[in-house]
Amino acid sequence: MVYDCLIIEDEVPLAENTCKYFNLSGVKTAAVFGIKEYYEFINENTARMLLLDINLGDGCGYNLCRQIRENEQMPIIFISCMTEEENILLGLSVGGDDFICKPYSLQILLAKVKAMLRRITVGDDLGNISFGDFQVNITDEAVLKNKEQVPLKRMEKKLLLYLIKNRNRLVTKEELFKEVWQETYVGEGTLNVHIRKIREKIENDPSHPDYIITEYGKGYMFLLKEK
Repeated sequence: MVYDCLIIEDEVPLAENTCKYFNLSGVKTAAVFGIKEYYEFINENTARMLLLDINLGDGCGYNLCRQIRENEQMPIIFISCMTEEENILLGLSVGGDDFICKPYSLQILLAKVKAMLRRITVGDDLGNISFGDFQVNITDEAVLKNKEQVPLKRMEKKLLLYLIKNRNRLVTKEELFKEVWQETYVGEGTLNVHIRKIREKIENDPSHPDYIITEYGKGYMFLLKEK
C-alpha cells in the first residue's frame, strides 16, 4: 500500500494523534514506533515521505536517516525536542530536508507536509507516465491509448490529469472542486458524472476500477503502482 507520509516516533500517543489528524485532513498516513517496525512496514508498503524522531527506543533517527539515504531520496523531516542548533544542523547534514521542534502545531506540521508532497508531485510530473495501454504526458497534457488520442472532453482531461499528478494520494472532493473547477459550488453529482465518464474511457471494467478508486464520502485516488 502507498502512503503519503510515515511517522517514525516512539511517543505512541503523539504519533497516533498526528496520524489521525493527517488522515482526517486527506493525507494518507501511517505510524510506526521504532526502527525495527520501520523496516517491517517498508517491506510491505511505500511511503512518499517520512516524519522521523531522533531518539527512538531501539536506535537513533540520525543513523536511520543515513541508511535510508544510501538508497532512497524520499523527503525526511526530523521531529524532535532536541532543539539545540547542533542537533538541527546534524539532522540536515545526514540527509534531513527539514527539522520541526516539539511540541509542534499540528496545523503547521500538516502545512509543511502538504507543501513537501506538492513538491514531490511537481518533480514527478516530468516525462511520461504509463498505465495499462495508456501513456500520459503531463507537460503536453496528452492522454494516449496505444499512441492514439483518448477522446476526453476538456474537464474530463483536466480532472484525470489532476488525479494522475496526485497519484497514490487521496484527493478530497473539496480539493477537486477548488483546484480543477476552481470553484466550490460544483455539485457532487457533476463530479460523479465526470468520474464515471473517465472510467468508461480508461478502465477495463468501469464498475470495478483498477485506477480511479473511490474513498466513499471523501474523494478519489488514482492508484498507480510505481515500477
